[in-house]
Amino acid sequence: QVQLVESGGGLVQAGGSLRLSCVASGRTFVFPAMGWFRQAPGKEREFVAAISWNGGITNYADSVKGRFTISRDNAKNTVYLQMNSLKPEDTAVYYCAAGIRTTPADFRSWGQGTQVTVSS
Repeated sequence: QVQLVESGGGLVQAGGSLRLSCVASGRTFVFPAMGWFRQAPGKEREFVAAISWNGGITNYADSVKGRFTISRDNAKNTVYLQMNSLKPEDTAVYYCAAGIRTTPADFRSWGQGTQVTVSS
C-alpha cells in the first residue's frame, strides 16, 4: 500500500553528521505517521524517531534525543532524519517506516533500509 525508499546513508567519523531522506509513494494517507527505526548487527530492530502528519508531534528514543531531528515535507512526500554528533553505536541499517500513530508499535510499512556506519 505504501512504498518507502530511503537514501543518505554512508560512512562518517564520530562526531559527524548525516541526513537521511525517505520518499513515500502509494496510499500514504493510510499511514499518516512517519518514522525511523534501526537495526545493528546481531541486535533487534529498535525505534529511533517518529513524526505525526502535520509535524506537531515528534517522538524520540532516549539514545538519540538532542542529537537527531526528524522532520517532513508533505508536499514532497518526504521525511528526513538529521543526525548530528554521531557515535559508533549509531552504526546500523536505518529503516523508514509509515504508521498509524507515532508510537513505535503502530508502524506497519517499511523501506529497504540504508546503511549508516560511524567510525571511531
